[in-house]
Amino acid sequence: MFGRFRKSARSHAADDRHHNIFEAAAAYVAACAEDDQDALEEAAGWVSPEALSFGVRELACRAVIALARDRGESPSAVAQELMGLPAA
Repeated sequence: MFGRFRKSARSHAADDRHHNIFEAAAAYVAACAEDDQDALEEAAGWVSPEALSFGVRELACRAVIALARDRGESPSAVAQELMGLPAA
């Protein structure tokens, strides 16, 4: 029971802190990748849905650009590969 109280107290303390859209997007995408529904819902509550959507789009763009540079491929090729699409 004490563990639940501590977790609840941490959650409420975290809720009082202001998160920016990029923190929310990073936490949301990481939670999605880890299949952590609780963390996903928490991060989704940090900012408006529109702000979260913008942050996730920005994170996706940055990730594709970074992977493309690492692989020496075009961002388009990397994005298509990540989505399981045939090469254009």
